[in-house]
Amino acid sequence: MSGKKHLSNESGLKRKRFGLIFTGLIVLLIFAFLLDLFLGSVSIKPLDIVKALFGNSDDISGKILMQFRLPKAITALLVGIALSISGLQMQTLFRNPMAGPYVLGLSSGASLGVAFVIMGFSSNLSPDAIKGIGNWAIAASSWTGAGIVMILIMIISSRVKNIMTVLILGIMLSSAIASVVSIMQYFSNETMLKTYIIWTMGSLGNLTSSQLNVMMVSVIIGILISLFSVKMLNAHLLGEDYARSIGLDVKLSRIMIITGTSILTGTITAFCGPIGFIGIAVPHLARIMFLTSDHKILIPATIFTGAIVMLISDIISQMPGSDNVLPINSITALIGIPVVIWVILRDQKYRDIF
Repeated sequence: MSGKKHLSNESGLKRKRFGLIFTGLIVLLIFAFLLDLFLGSVSIKPLDIVKALFGNSDDISGKILMQFRLPKAITALLVGIALSISGLQMQTLFRNPMAGPYVLGLSSGASLGVAFVIMGFSSNLSPDAIKGIGNWAIAASSWTGAGIVMILIMIISSRVKNIMTVLILGIMLSSAIASVVSIMQYFSNETMLKTYIIWTMGSLGNLTSSQLNVMMVSVIIGILISLFSVKMLNAHLLGEDYARSIGLDVKLSRIMIITGTSILTGTITAFCGPIGFIGIAVPHLARIMFLTSDHKILIPATIFTGAIVMLISDIISQMPGSDNVLPINSITALIGIPVVIWVILRDQKYRDIF
């Protein structure tokens, strides 16, 4: 009887701790979102921000906020959520703490699609001309490239039993695609090469309202697939043999998890370019905070943490008070790399809960 009471008390304390952490994350998320709206090259008063958000401001400050800062902050939210969930799913599926959202070659496929548009068919496209139809052409080509790789990986996954073999084949496919892109870069002219390099640096501020709507719907679909896959992900934690022993269709679950990751990663890469390290680092931050491997907790934890980290990255990249904007990939690397190194060097106690 006392044992049951002890377990009940322990469970209650854990729920209370989880509740406090989630409350802290929600408060920090709101603060980071508002700070992202407030800071920038142009100083905007908090009262003007409130007026603009409620549609009561038509001055220049209101236009800057509604047409640039708010869409950019929403984009940062979506990017952080999508890449973080994708990384969590890949780390669980492959049981590899260094796996990320681009591990299956989706980023390489997207890069190849963009390379064909910029360095292959659009000789008149320049960095200043990437707007309107140019934006959609790049997004569509990136999505197509990522989609083709996703289909290839799904075909491989349905035929190969060992998940590590799928990982190795994905890495090889990624390397082969990267080689093709390198050849195209070698033969490209300077203007096209510069345009492509700018795309690879990632950007949160080039989306049109229609693109942002498409990205939002795609991310929501990816999140729903991830939430539906919670039990599958928990089963994969203990290996495919255990998953089969409890009656899980391993191939079907694998395809569902890869599909969700592909939708999330492909969409973000299409509209914002390849943004690194968020998908690898954030899931580890969530595990460290909550000390659990249960995806029922980890998925919402990763959603909040990823959004916060991406908003902070966006704030830093804007260099508040300056007219310069740093490449978002540089900031995410500076934040993500120390986390990854720390995870690798942590003691065995943390690795045991992975």
